[in-house]
Amino acid sequence: MTPKEKTIMIAGGAFLAGAAATALAATVSGGASIAGVSEAERTKIEAVVRAYILDHPEIIPEAMQKLEQKQAAGAVEANRAQIETPFAGAWAGNEKGDATLVVFYDYACGFCRKSLPDIERLLAEDKGLKIVFRELPILSPESEVAARVSLAAAKQGKFKAFHDALYAEGRPTAANVEKVEAKLGLDSKRIAAEAGSGEYQKEIDANIAVARALGFTGTPSWVVGDQVLNGAVGYDALKAAIADARKKG
Repeated sequence: MTPKEKTIMIAGGAFLAGAAATALAATVSGGASIAGVSEAERTKIEAVVRAYILDHPEIIPEAMQKLEQKQAAGAVEANRAQIETPFAGAWAGNEKGDATLVVFYDYACGFCRKSLPDIERLLAEDKGLKIVFRELPILSPESEVAARVSLAAAKQGKFKAFHDALYAEGRPTAANVEKVEAKLGLDSKRIAAEAGSGEYQKEIDANIAVARALGFTGTPSWVVGDQVLNGAVGYDALKAAIADARKKG
């Protein structure tokens, strides 16, 4: 077991012990606060909790996962406007939809490319869904160059066309980016003039800050409702998360 894993296990045990002790104490004392529990009762409670954890260590990672989900939900709520408000035209689907799925991606990310069919299927089947695309160029310098051109394409009303076409070309090399620009008839002079703008840098920096706040582990990462999903989780997981977000309102 690594030091990090030991730390997680210890933290998880402490979390469970505290929660269980509080619940059991309330029962023992007839609903009174933990402060009303005697030292002898507290000792008995702690012994029961410790024995349970030792007999069922599998509940520790489950409890930690629940805690992480709760923390992520709080971070999502605190940053919801920044997360769900698209940059210019960097969105697809129903603008007034009743559910919003946000994907953070990198043009150099193979798993992001792998997720494209899932996105298209969701858009085709769910007419009440809005998908917001957020640039998270963290894999290479090429990623950031492509991200800036993508933002420029969004301002020119051709985001989705650029997004899909660049992924279809493969790596976000300068040659591939220029090829897609020409293919879509984008204003290259305007792109060159805007590429280094503070507006684009602000957008990218804000996305990176949100990614850190939400504990993303890479790309793609997804936000829907109060849930955060990391990786190419697949169509079924995304659909389930969207359904859950709708259920919670």
